[in-house]
Amino acid sequence: MRTLITTAFVSLDGVIEAPGGEPGYRNSGWTFKDIAMDEAAYELKGQEQDEAAAMLIGRVSYDAFAPVWPTITEFPKYNAMPKYVVSTTLKESDLVTNWGEITILRSLDDVAALKETEGGPISIHGSATLNRNLADAGLIDRYSLLVFPVLLGAGKRLFSDSDKDKQSLQLVDNASYSNGIQKLVYDVVR
Repeated sequence: MRTLITTAFVSLDGVIEAPGGEPGYRNSGWTFKDIAMDEAAYELKGQEQDEAAAMLIGRVSYDAFAPVWPTITEFPKYNAMPKYVVSTTLKESDLVTNWGEITILRSLDDVAALKETEGGPISIHGSATLNRNLADAGLIDRYSLLVFPVLLGAGKRLFSDSDKDKQSLQLVDNASYSNGIQKLVYDVVR
C-alpha cells in the first residue's frame, strides 16, 4: 500500500492559497513577503522530492503547475516522476507533453485504488479542494507542513470544515527556524 503525503506551505490560520505568487489572490506570494530567508527551513522540500515516487494534484493546481514546473531546474525528480491529476473534466488532449507520465484519475475511488498499488509515497501538492476531500475520505496518511508566521484571513484552506469525528495525528518530525517558520510532520493515526 502506498502512502499519501500532503505537503504544503500553510499560514498559521490554515490558508494555502497562492504561496508562490500566483495571480488573483490578495495576499499572493505570502511565503516570501516580509519573511527572512532561512535556507534550512526549506530543506524539507528537498527531502520530500527525494522520498516521493509520484505526485498527485487536482485540476486547478495542474493548470497552474503544468506550464511552469517542467522548466524549473530545482525540481528534477518531481519533473521526472509519474503524476496523477484528479479531475472529472480534464481530457487527455489537455495534458502537456513535456512533464513526463501523467495519468488522469476521475474520482476519490480511483485515488483509493492507486493507494492499493505497489510503489513509494505519493506527494500531494497545492490542490486545496482535493486535500480537503481526501482528508474527509480518510485517504491522507501524512501531513508534511511548513507553517509560516502569518495570518491571512481569507483564502483557500488546507483543512476541511466539515462536521466529522476527531482525527488524531502523531508528530513524527518538527523544527523551528530563525524566521519563525515551523516544520511540522504528522502521521494520521488510524
